[in-house]
Amino acid sequence: MISKSLKLEKQYKSLGGKLGFYSHQSSACNSEMKFTVYQPPQAESQPVPILYYLSGLTCTEENFMAKAGAQQWAAKYGLMLVAPDTSPRNTGIPGEADNWDLGSGAGFYVDATAAPWNSHYRMYSYVVDELPNLIASNFPVIREKQGIFGHSMGGHGALICALKNGDRYLSVSAFAPICAPVRSPWGQKIFGHYLGGDRENWKAWDASELVLEQQYKRPILIDCGTDDSYLADGQLLPDAFAVACAKVGQMLTLRMQEGYDHSYYFVASFMEDHIRHHAAALCE
Repeated sequence: MISKSLKLEKQYKSLGGKLGFYSHQSSACNSEMKFTVYQPPQAESQPVPILYYLSGLTCTEENFMAKAGAQQWAAKYGLMLVAPDTSPRNTGIPGEADNWDLGSGAGFYVDATAAPWNSHYRMYSYVVDELPNLIASNFPVIREKQGIFGHSMGGHGALICALKNGDRYLSVSAFAPICAPVRSPWGQKIFGHYLGGDRENWKAWDASELVLEQQYKRPILIDCGTDDSYLADGQLLPDAFAVACAKVGQMLTLRMQEGYDHSYYFVASFMEDHIRHHAAALCE
């Protein structure tokens, strides 16, 4: 039974399971938030593990479910998929919708500390605390069995969530993640606005810095495409994360996929590998 705090916007049958679109009033973000849930066929008869997916810049809660082809593999392995929107929206913050890489669609999965963003842009708390509480209260899940993955900005989000909460996430992976935002143009722009000018404070939200202090005791899987334009632009910096992991002995599989770019064509191509990676930890 779905609680009154959640509104089911629409629902579709998919691969023997069901895909639902939900909205609710978020306390973490002080605004309406939206998310999607794919319940695999197995959830009809028993609780199942949960796999959270964090999307990239400009995306909504729908992009992943529509483009990644993940439901077929979630149905095969018996995992519930949960994908939140990438930011609060329509908060009234001046300029919120003026830039594609700041504000709406660009929450970056941090808790903003600088005004005016700190009044709403608390995506880290939303993803790590509020959303899991909602899912556990309203869906047939095994709460202690959860993993997290994402793409681009969402890959960054997945890595920092796992590194900060190794006891909560039994698995983590990423497609073309922003691995060292302190050193990337995107990260510098967004962190400057959300977190203020003190760059020392930024390090708490950078996977390549976090792994040096807060190792993740399980293997991490990352895929990047060799023809990804953002790789060439210095936005992703996977090598920086690999160096940091090697320095502290963090288990990492970094695969450079020849000829692939940054798109969902790339993501869909390796989705089964990632779902299988999570299933190995969540369904054991």
